[in-house]
Amino acid sequence: MRNVDRALSEIEYEALANLRYRIRKFRQFSGKAAEKLGLTRQQQHQALLAIKGLGVGGRMSLSGLAEKLLLSPAEAAELAASLQEAGHVTIDAKQKRRPAVMLTAQAEELLRRLTPAHLYEIREMAPELMQALRMLQDHRQMEMAAWMQ
Repeated sequence: MRNVDRALSEIEYEALANLRYRIRKFRQFSGKAAEKLGLTRQQQHQALLAIKGLGVGGRMSLSGLAEKLLLSPAEAAELAASLQEAGHVTIDAKQKRRPAVMLTAQAEELLRRLTPAHLYEIREMAPELMQALRMLQDHRQMEMAAWMQ
């Protein structure tokens, strides 16, 4: 049973603050790295990665892109249009109801240059992220064990 009204412990506040700090730090790193390669908005890199994450020959619908990036359909369409204008994606509008967004060779090259640095950064911060998550999980498990007794 979840008790959302109970007061958070100091450990939970510390763990949550640390987790949020690490996430902000990674987002700042990611934004700067993408900017260095000419991506003007952090969402551009995230969109390219979401499309690439579909696997070989991935075709991302605009609605799928909106869902993956937590955007409105209009925002996703605007983002895709900016990526197309920059030469990073093509938009196959043959299917009017579900236009597909696909990466260009230029986008593939950008991802090849950005991804190793991102993986390195994630691997460097992984122990701290896992520790913060463990602190939150362990505290919850102790709470559940106490509740069961």
